[in-house]
Amino acid sequence: MAINTDKNSYTVIFAIIMVVVVGSLLAGFASGLKPMIKANEKYEKQQNILYAMGVNNNQGANDVEFISTDKVEAEFNTYIKKQLVIQGDKVTENDEAYLIDLKKEETKAKDDSYERRLPLFVAEKDGKEIYIMPVRGKGLWDAIWGFVAVDKSMTIQGVYYDHKGETPGLGAEIKQRYFMDDFTGEKFLNGDAFKGIDVSKSNNDPKNTDTSDNQVDALAGATITGTGVATMLKKDVKMYVPYFQSLNK
Repeated sequence: MAINTDKNSYTVIFAIIMVVVVGSLLAGFASGLKPMIKANEKYEKQQNILYAMGVNNNQGANDVEFISTDKVEAEFNTYIKKQLVIQGDKVTENDEAYLIDLKKEETKAKDDSYERRLPLFVAEKDGKEIYIMPVRGKGLWDAIWGFVAVDKSMTIQGVYYDHKGETPGLGAEIKQRYFMDDFTGEKFLNGDAFKGIDVSKSNNDPKNTDTSDNQVDALAGATITGTGVATMLKKDVKMYVPYFQSLNK
């Protein structure tokens, strides 16, 4: 049988070879990037955790500046004394608690037989013990998330929020200082009872001088995102209440 060696056949063969070669190169490139991507994700989480507890490079009143990536791991190890994983009544130390995926844990917890793992970071700053909890929720368009730092009484010491796709100038403002700083001083516990923090259009307290009302000012034009933040805090922070109640006995 004669072999078809016309120009079109050579073109097809060459194209197949190029697809295989390029595919192999891209696969190798992606594989080589994985360690770098994981390291960057690790540093970003460490930066966010430290920011929530007040360890950052802020200079001006409106700055949101993280500890630089070349220093963040050392700073994280200096301030974070323990990483805990809470699962039901069981509390264990785990140096990789920061790797726990909140989205996956929430999905698994839809099965009533699964007890969700809750990461908790125990830090010390200026002689004071601070506890940092990760939170995750839904904004107007996509996921929102953050870290909330509290003291033993569950009074907020600082927060950091971020988002995937909120509207610039509106919902995206959740990661601006004027909004995040508003949460400092608010309390999740009234005695032993848990109360969330509402993001309210009627609060009229932009400097948050009243930290006993469980409210902060809403973002102009971003009601749904603000509600998403409030819902996220109520949903995720509430799960840590039994642990803090045990600390305060």
